[in-house]
Amino acid sequence: MKKVKLMCGALLFAGSIAAAQTLVSVNGTEITQNDVDTELMNATQGRFNQVPADKQAEFRKQVLEQLIAKELVYGDALKSGVLESKGFKEEYARVQERIKKELAIQVWQKQQLDKVNVSEKEQKEYYDKNKEEFDEKESVHARHILLKEEQEAKDIIVELKSLKGNALKEKFIKLAMEKSTGPSGPKGGDLGFFTQGQMVPEFNDKVFSMSVGEVTTEPVKTQFGYHVIYLEEKKAKSTRSFSEVKSFIEQRLKMEKFKSLMQDKMMELKKKANIK
Repeated sequence: MKKVKLMCGALLFAGSIAAAQTLVSVNGTEITQNDVDTELMNATQGRFNQVPADKQAEFRKQVLEQLIAKELVYGDALKSGVLESKGFKEEYARVQERIKKELAIQVWQKQQLDKVNVSEKEQKEYYDKNKEEFDEKESVHARHILLKEEQEAKDIIVELKSLKGNALKEKFIKLAMEKSTGPSGPKGGDLGFFTQGQMVPEFNDKVFSMSVGEVTTEPVKTQFGYHVIYLEEKKAKSTRSFSEVKSFIEQRLKMEKFKSLMQDKMMELKKKANIK
């Protein structure tokens, strides 16, 4: 067991590991990176990437230890004859029956869904009647430098005043990485794209009044401190084209038809069934 733990530790803190690479072998059974990743995604409902980076290595180690423990216990169960016991066989039969029923239902539903067709004419009619659903608000891509003191913000504005174009952007990013107290500082103050109302009012009102490539001439005060803002890009309000949303509309209409089909099908099956 000590050898197993030593192997785990060494592999966990190695660099990048291919998904299929073996992390550890327990009595001849290999546990791979893919096995660990699958368990992590199941345990976090597909959100493992949202787990803080400083916790991910710890979770990986815990999952690997759990998989090792499972193999050890399963191996001992085999040796002790558990698979031949009456209790195991009865429970295994119940599980098989339950899985058979659930799998049959899933396959049946997929077969019914595959029968549902949505024509392009229906898709286009839905698009034309519901265009507002595909409206995209005006959005901006901005960077900011967040500071505690107003004078610090004013000094940075003075430092940037004579610059334009790429020189301005590059200097802004450098200063953001060096001086910003906000969480976006290490990324050069990058806030990505956001729409009206996503930022606090003072910040929102200022950034949406700016021109692309412009830096605020005065610090913008909010509850978080003093901001120097650089507007990198601006996207006008628009409506996504039919070709962009076609697959989404098709799936929506297909599911609506499927729901209606299932209601009719259930009524038909109930009529034929002997329900007491």
